[in-house]
Amino acid sequence: MQKWLLKPPKSEEFLRLLMAWRVWVAGAVVGAVVAALVYIVAPPRYRAQATVLVDQNVEQVIPEERSDLLISTYLQRETDKLVELAWSDQVLTQLSTVIGIPVAGLRDGRLYLSQPGDGSWHFLASAPDADTASAIASAWARSFSEIVQTKPTGISTLLEINFTQEQDLPVERAVSVGVYVFSGSLLGAALLAFGLLFIDRRDA
Repeated sequence: MQKWLLKPPKSEEFLRLLMAWRVWVAGAVVGAVVAALVYIVAPPRYRAQATVLVDQNVEQVIPEERSDLLISTYLQRETDKLVELAWSDQVLTQLSTVIGIPVAGLRDGRLYLSQPGDGSWHFLASAPDADTASAIASAWARSFSEIVQTKPTGISTLLEINFTQEQDLPVERAVSVGVYVFSGSLLGAALLAFGLLFIDRRDA
């Protein structure tokens, strides 16, 4: 039995499998249908996005002889500080007070920070319902903005911040149905094809 399992398949077996296009199509269709049903029965959580505009005012910090390396280094250093602040106990404690979720619960993958840098920062939050996700994302971005505006230690006094998207936030499923269907079709085709290969070798 072990020798049979470890024995590599013959080239004819692979060729026969590649020519059996109906197997691949059937597997893909079955996998897509199953994935769609899973999406309907147990859909992923909602994800809302709030946007904050961050301007580092580099031209005022480095007014002369600005090199790309110097600007990039400065922006990366300042961005790292702001990212740490966004995830800090200070910001999350204020957020926890507003929405009533413990800080530990906020650190369990519920929050996600996208595109931090010099420009638009996207604060995303996931929840079982759209209203809760929107409320958490908006409160997180607001808490971050309010604390940054107090210019805590280490934050540049020239930094400007503007809460640009606070209401009527875009809300969607954390994972789209298209991703489910596509992944299910690939998995279904692969499983059915290799299953038939396994059966063919067993019968040989």
